[in-house]
Amino acid sequence: MTKVAAVQMVSTPVVSENIETARRLIGEAAQTGAQLVLLPEYWPSIGLNDAERIHHAEPFGSGPIQDFMAEMSRKYGIWLIGGTLSLVSQQPGKVLNSSLVYTPEGENIARYDKIHLFGFATERESYDESASICGGDDVVTFDAPFGKVGLSVCYDLRFPELYRAFGECTLIVVPAAFTYTTGKVHWEVLLRARAIENQAYVLAAAQGGRHITGRRTWGHTMLIDPWGEVKAVLPEGEGVIAGELDVDLLASIREKLPALKHRKL
Repeated sequence: MTKVAAVQMVSTPVVSENIETARRLIGEAAQTGAQLVLLPEYWPSIGLNDAERIHHAEPFGSGPIQDFMAEMSRKYGIWLIGGTLSLVSQQPGKVLNSSLVYTPEGENIARYDKIHLFGFATERESYDESASICGGDDVVTFDAPFGKVGLSVCYDLRFPELYRAFGECTLIVVPAAFTYTTGKVHWEVLLRARAIENQAYVLAAAQGGRHITGRRTWGHTMLIDPWGEVKAVLPEGEGVIAGELDVDLLASIREKLPALKHRKL
């Protein structure tokens, strides 16, 4: 058994405030005995406009946000998947929305740049991540002591071909900042579908609540097992969920229903 945890936040535009919130919640997650902890998308800052995202961007490998994540992983001896932060890109006026993975020794061993960029518009709200973010190109997994982990972010959840490209994983992670509008109808069903069709655990860490910018995110941070059952969930507000990865259960499901072996395409 391996214990994992996910952190839910309601981030503000102030990086230092969010770092202190993450510090407290990572500590709570570590106290559960979690060996791997996942932060949500945009955890360091949810700002009022795209200019703030660009202002807070760090060069890869250097900066207070990355230093903090390395510090936390070392302090608690955990695998830390840092949700996402803005990294400097080669394209002027745009950043990368990147998920960094740290070992229990504080070493960054994987980086995933979010591939699919969210676009959504109604009469009341609109989002266009491509206006200030460069999409990534590479599918990224890493090997942890308990098995292979696939990295994805938020809007990626709607593109099942990305998850197939991981190959067989023990765990898939989904840091997110799903809107309330889309989250209430699509979030759980998409997460459960990714778990069922890939016969893997899915750990999703969300932004969850009313932000001071006026934005409202859906929350419902959760852990789902390979049979599609929700094992833990936090509907709204700051907090932590934790649960266990049972590799024997995973193996049993794949043996009884060998769908991954039955694939033709």
